[in-house]
Order: sequence, then structure tokens, then C-alpha cells
Amino acid sequence: MLENAEKKIRTILDFPKEGIAFKDITPLLQDGQAYREVIDALAKKFASEQIDYVVAIESRGYLLGAPLAYKLGAGLVLVRKPGKLPAAVERVEYELEYGTDALEIHKDAIEKGKRVIIIDDLLATGGTVKAASELVTRLGGKIVSLAFMIELKFLHGREKLSTIAPVYSLFDY
Repeated sequence: MLENAEKKIRTILDFPKEGIAFKDITPLLQDGQAYREVIDALAKKFASEQIDYVVAIESRGYLLGAPLAYKLGAGLVLVRKPGKLPAAVERVEYELEYGTDALEIHKDAIEKGKRVIIIDDLLATGGTVKAASELVTRLGGKIVSLAFMIELKFLHGREKLSTIAPVYSLFDY
């Protein structure tokens, strides 16, 4: 079923910098059938999990999180870069290869004990989703799974995340 969708992911060499083989999902998103296959596969995986919230990470995670939340009948919670959310926020800083970054979530976004999936388009080293997981945990959410369209296995991000929740990806590279 997902073969058509996977064929739509293209690799762009040396983007955004030399030595990177960027996985470009825009052709997949442009193909209505391929996009539907991805969302349907994710929804099928989590249909029986009684998910209360899909937490999507800025910005490509939103492209998966919104339709997945709709299909699951769950709420959508946005994790954003600093300064983008209008109400009171919880913030976490995390390490990057060269420096630090930060993510924020509204303090009232998740009720304690509610079941959550955290989703992003791609799992690389796991730093961003680990930070998002910390935000969800601070708010009292129960993380059921960490979900991705693409996983770059050679970067071993799954190992960093496996103690948080089960990791699920549709396509592995």
C-alpha cells in the first residue's frame, strides 16, 4: 500500500548544506493519493489506542498531525519555536550539534493523564522530539507513541527515544 507514497519521497543531495542527503516530502504531499496513503496508514496504526491529542512539531509535523488528529477524532496540539504561541507557555531548551534551540507549548494544551501521540515528519538524531516529549510530560500527558513518516536509521535517534515511548516510522532509510 505505501509503495506509491515512498516512491514520491525524493533525495536532494547537499541540501541544506554539503554532505546532507535531504529527504524531500513535497512530491508526496502534492500527490493526493500518496498523502492519503500515509495518513491512512498512521490512522490505522493508532486507531485502537484511544488517543486524546496528537502533538505535532513545527512545521512539517503539522502536515501529518492535523489530518491524523482529524482521522482519530483527537485534538491537535502545536509545539512551536519560541515566541509563536500567544498564551502562557512551557518552554524547553535542548542541545543541537552546534548550539541550542528551544520549543514551546501552551501550558493549558494537555490535560493530565490524557493519551498523546507526538508526531514529526522525520526522525534524525531525536533531539527535537525528545524536547517535545519533555514538554508533554511536564503537562502530565501520557505519551503512547512517537511517530514519524521517515526515520534515518543510521543516525540512531530511536535509541535516544525508546525509553520515552514506542517509536513508529513508516519509511526507514
